[in-house]
Amino acid sequence: MPSSVSPATSASRPSTDLVARLSSSDLQVQLKALRDIKNQIIGNRTKKLTFIKLGAVPAVASVLADAFDAASCCASSSDLVVQSAAALGSFACGVDAGVRAVIDAGALPYFVRLLSSSDEKVVDSGARSLKMIYQSKLAPKYDFSEKVNMDFLLSLLNSENENVNGLGAGIITHSCETSAEQKVLCDNGVLLKLIDFLEGSISQRDASLESLASVMKDNTEVTSKFVEYEGGRALNLLVKLTSERSTRTRLLACACLIIIRNVSPGYLKGKGIETKLICYLLELLEEPGQVGDEASFTLSSFIEDKEDLQKLAFDANAIDLLCTHLQKDLLQPQRLEGILLALAHICSRLEVCRAKLLPMQAFDSVNDALRHDCADVRAAACMCMRSVSRSVQNLSAGFFMNEKIVLPLLQLLHDPTLSVQLAALRAISNIVVDFRTRKSSFVRWGGVKQLVQLSMSMNPSIRSNSLWALKNLTFDADNKCKEGVYGELTASSLASLIGDPEPPVQEQALALVRNLIDGSLDSVQYVFAEDSIVLDAVGRQLQRASTAEVGMQGMYVLCNVASGGEVHKDAVMDQLLRDTKNSSSPFITQFLQSNDSRLRTASVWVVVNLTTPSCRGVSSRIGKLRNAGIISQLKNMVNDPCLDVKLRVRTILGQYMTFGDS
Repeated sequence: MPSSVSPATSASRPSTDLVARLSSSDLQVQLKALRDIKNQIIGNRTKKLTFIKLGAVPAVASVLADAFDAASCCASSSDLVVQSAAALGSFACGVDAGVRAVIDAGALPYFVRLLSSSDEKVVDSGARSLKMIYQSKLAPKYDFSEKVNMDFLLSLLNSENENVNGLGAGIITHSCETSAEQKVLCDNGVLLKLIDFLEGSISQRDASLESLASVMKDNTEVTSKFVEYEGGRALNLLVKLTSERSTRTRLLACACLIIIRNVSPGYLKGKGIETKLICYLLELLEEPGQVGDEASFTLSSFIEDKEDLQKLAFDANAIDLLCTHLQKDLLQPQRLEGILLALAHICSRLEVCRAKLLPMQAFDSVNDALRHDCADVRAAACMCMRSVSRSVQNLSAGFFMNEKIVLPLLQLLHDPTLSVQLAALRAISNIVVDFRTRKSSFVRWGGVKQLVQLSMSMNPSIRSNSLWALKNLTFDADNKCKEGVYGELTASSLASLIGDPEPPVQEQALALVRNLIDGSLDSVQYVFAEDSIVLDAVGRQLQRASTAEVGMQGMYVLCNVASGGEVHKDAVMDQLLRDTKNSSSPFITQFLQSNDSRLRTASVWVVVNLTTPSCRGVSSRIGKLRNAGIISQLKNMVNDPCLDVKLRVRTILGQYMTFGDS
């Protein structure tokens, strides 16, 4: 009985046969095999991976090496060089596994040698393949500080071959990351050469624009040289390119102008360019393919954290246009992600933008994107949800505290992708600020239990963000909500989080305790549970606080405790003056001398609550504060530059005088 053959095995045989033919002694057989492989893998990721697993890349690289050595005496060998180089370039195009395989096969030195050939077809094949390689993050970086590398780069930029010019620009785009690299490129005339390419062919222009973005990014000196070149000629060329027929050129020109604006907004002021850039990018959203995909990301980066530009985008009807695209069927993940990010950033600061988006039907698409198969889309949807949930008006109306929004976000807390988890936590942190009457719903849906579990994560960012959400949940919460949170966390876990090795976690843990004990006197008892384990942890952390933020939150914890009765005030005094026998001054004195007004404010509030005249034992506490040098420090702060500090200090000194300055 004949043995059966699986479809997968049968389908792989032609591929295996093609790879085997690469070892043929007949050059024509090799040539046909190369062409067949190249034709099969172009634009086909699955085929590329199949051939890579079969060992096709080192086999093709071997053909290239042998053919290159024989190319000077045989026309067929020259054809083999061109076809093998083209095939290797195709393997590397858009597939990191292909790039890695080509590099591991040792093909890069041969590509470089091809650039010196007298045969233009050979030169083009080498340049194109290297350009494919340098579009990947896996490509080796060029150290421009080494003369040999700079000489090589300049030879590429000065070549008469446009593909070679494009390779040089691609190497710059890939390798230029630091201000030192930007400077050395500029000092060697690269900036001027790239400016010249702006008046060249489409391929030269586009390659130049990408490189210029890398050379100018966040660099005031290089950007100034570009803008001021020949009385603004380079800048005028750039502005002109935003109206080019080629949509790719227009997009890249917009990106360069955005970089210039980010470095120094003054260069574009009064020209109306900012509004035009937003309109150009919104127009480019209509384009199919890569240009349309990248337009939304470029718009997003342009308006991020810039309220004035977000207002311009709103006035340009950006929300309506973005929502129209958002509701289109079968959007590719990259395009959907870009649109969501653009909406997230346009709604991050302005209530008018949020008010525009929330009632629209497109908001349902944002919610649906929380369940998308692509992790980047889910993260972008969370970012959008975070931005719109900053609306105090809609939070107070309970718009976000419903199962349709909260349950998908809670599910994303266990997403396998870290960026999605963090984005979901940040969205939840906003939503749980909701008013008291609806916080119980979040507890009922299991939100507190999940946040507490994540606060014990091995990842410090997850720990700090989950604590941030719990802190917001307990803000102005009723006793039942606080009891639920504290019951899940426990005193020992809280103490452990306060002593976490990471300052951001320490800060959020202390801020959570601050909110837990704010309000009723019963809540203050949380820090005294289990032999005051939480309060002792606060005191220890304040003694070694590494940031002003940690110190500030810890002092507000003590401030809230000190607002209680005599027992509570005395417990705070013990923390303030602990171990002072072995120290020149207590930590509160150092905080009162801090340059950070927030830390000084928190510290004086603690003393205000400790010296309230109506409380018993105040005379004894004032005496201890005076003996520790704290009153003396406060006397030096009567004219503190911070008004809040100055007023509180004068209140304290007034209370001090009530009991006599003796």
